[in-house]
Amino acid sequence: MTTVHVEGGLPSAGPVRLGPGIRTPDGERFLNGIAGTRIRQNGCASAAYAALYANVDVICAYPIRPYTAIMMNLAQFIADGILDAEYIAADGEHSQFSAAFGAGSCGARAYTGSSGVGVTYGYEMYSIISGARIPIQMAIADRTLDPPGDFGSEHTDALCTRDMGWLLGWAATPQEVFDKSLLGYAIGEDPRVLLPQMIAQDGYFVSHIAGEVEMPSIAQVEEFLPPYQLPFALDPRRPVSHGPQIHPEQGPPLQLERARAMEDAIPVIREKTDEFARIFGRRYPHFVESYMLEDAEVALVISGGHSVTCRAAVNRLRAQGVKVGMARLLWIRPFPSDDLREALRGVKAVGVVETNLGLGGASYGGILSLDVTTAMYHMPGQRPLVTSFMAGLGGETVPMAEFDWMAGKLGEAVARGSVEKATHWVGFEH
Repeated sequence: MTTVHVEGGLPSAGPVRLGPGIRTPDGERFLNGIAGTRIRQNGCASAAYAALYANVDVICAYPIRPYTAIMMNLAQFIADGILDAEYIAADGEHSQFSAAFGAGSCGARAYTGSSGVGVTYGYEMYSIISGARIPIQMAIADRTLDPPGDFGSEHTDALCTRDMGWLLGWAATPQEVFDKSLLGYAIGEDPRVLLPQMIAQDGYFVSHIAGEVEMPSIAQVEEFLPPYQLPFALDPRRPVSHGPQIHPEQGPPLQLERARAMEDAIPVIREKTDEFARIFGRRYPHFVESYMLEDAEVALVISGGHSVTCRAAVNRLRAQGVKVGMARLLWIRPFPSDDLREALRGVKAVGVVETNLGLGGASYGGILSLDVTTAMYHMPGQRPLVTSFMAGLGGETVPMAEFDWMAGKLGEAVARGSVEKATHWVGFEH
């Protein structure tokens, strides 16, 4: 096992371990003891348990609510001897992501995360990490940016990074947080991809609300997620060159490689999602959850935790005779244009639920509708009408009555043959 000593006031003077981690005997006993059980825990705990099962080597942390509890759980695992990992308490998010980048570059499976303004504070590192093709994982428990800086969820923090070359997707339940964290590593570390991953969950609505999570066996996880092997790890015995600054003529090929890697991730996501189902027995759609869309006339496109309420609203509206459905995006990057077109085939009007800000953009509302509208534009045959709904901003809930109102607006658009406008601000229009 290769080691490298890191200077600079780390909380422990020991070396950072590189290459496949070694699970502790206490960790083996602990994980064997909970295998096959269902634990009631919140999204933060689920993310920490997934990192524990993934046997991460290096954890880089800096506290900001609501993601902090992920790192608190991991610190406790280390203190209890359950997880053998280097825990780096950084002095800020830029340092935090830099340390994770360095660890991943040396062949360690690295884990980090943040929320809200913390996500934006380390923005410089995102392009560097994906450009170097270092598949570290970052947990994001969404928090609205300042202002208002609320503890509750808004997807703007993660979506600010959407074009930086990271795999990006939302989990809607604690079980999905656990599963998607393992999926993220398996996809990102695949030699055909080699991209970092952001596994996002809604602050408070998922991060702090408990649900039942099924715990797998160590054997299942090891079958699905082999030890991390970076093909070009930094090693003094085998010198290689890493760095963000390169000759200008090297730039276009590098950017093309990143673009191709994101495209290549699409079939890998399909393959790994199917493999996950085979090993763990839980089957997820590859990219889009289609709910009651078979005969739907109108549909709501959504991602994240508010989809739980949306699904309940669809059930109630269906009982009232409204032909509405839901398309939930499991991954935003790469964006699943083909899958979304297939899911929405035959739908007459689409409303994109925007829990984010895209100020000054084409819709003068949110970010997500721009990708959805582009995907719909290339749909063969009759394209659906597309509008968007700004909802849940500032960490607010999106109650069922608001989904009822959105469905009503979509029904009006179908009857009129055109949308009223590109963006509706839910709760501020009468």
